[in-house]
Amino acid sequence: MSQNKAQLENWCYLACLLEATARKPGNVHPGVSFPDLTYVDFLRSARAITPLLPQSEPGRVGETILNCITATRDVSVSNSNLGMVLLLAPLLAVPTEQTISEGIDSVLEGLSVADARLVYEAIRVVCPGGLGETETQDISDEPTGTLREVMALAAERDAVAREYASGFQITLQTAVPALQEFWNQSSDWETAVIRLQLQLMADCPDTLIARKCGSAEAEEAARRARETLQAEDFESSLQGLDRWLRETGNRRNPGTTADLIVAALFVALRDGFIKPPAPATIREKVPPPFQTELSSLIHEG
Repeated sequence: MSQNKAQLENWCYLACLLEATARKPGNVHPGVSFPDLTYVDFLRSARAITPLLPQSEPGRVGETILNCITATRDVSVSNSNLGMVLLLAPLLAVPTEQTISEGIDSVLEGLSVADARLVYEAIRVVCPGGLGETETQDISDEPTGTLREVMALAAERDAVAREYASGFQITLQTAVPALQEFWNQSSDWETAVIRLQLQLMADCPDTLIARKCGSAEAEEAARRARETLQAEDFESSLQGLDRWLRETGNRRNPGTTADLIVAALFVALRDGFIKPPAPATIREKVPPPFQTELSSLIHEG
């Protein structure tokens, strides 16, 4: 493997690991599971996809997505990473001599109908909750538009699809700048990731919550996230938000926000907006029962 491919694999794994490990309100993390999804599912899924994602390049984005989802299915029966794979694959297709912001539009414009067909197949594999149906280009049919075109049809109800339509506007213009600010201000990486989650929920109401519970619930989650960011007693407010998000099982899970965090972490690591945390500071957040699931990639630069 070339040095560039190895480093891309490292950044992908770190992005997935940091997002899953941070004790974010409403999400799965080392201390909280859902009935059908655990922290170990995320660790195993990250290990499954990170060797495959650096294979993404123009003309192979759809293929990479399907390969990642197929590999994930071998280690987890739940939908642990469809959204993050959909976001990461086009980001990984940007040539390494370009920054993400310089190269992402060309990648998105080059997406094909064949890419769309492969992504539809990947989505059918996991059958994500709350997907719904559309009058045109429904997931049960074969697409006739390019992957970017069919994603644009879902942009109003799904933030991952919106990134394809907008040139990753949320990731590049909201998430990465906020992450860089929080990274520089915070005492540790976990606090920065948690604050990024709150900022994204506040600015971009979570579309998974909206699909499962309605737009009013997503707006209420955004309001509570905004209040928590501004609270004098941050930890107490954070705990209250976590309790509220978990009141209805995992229906208020801000899962799309989690996917956007992974994308932002990858871009920030790849393009040098943040420095990777020391491996020891990552391992100290992972309880002993989960240590054996960690990839050796966290030892690398």
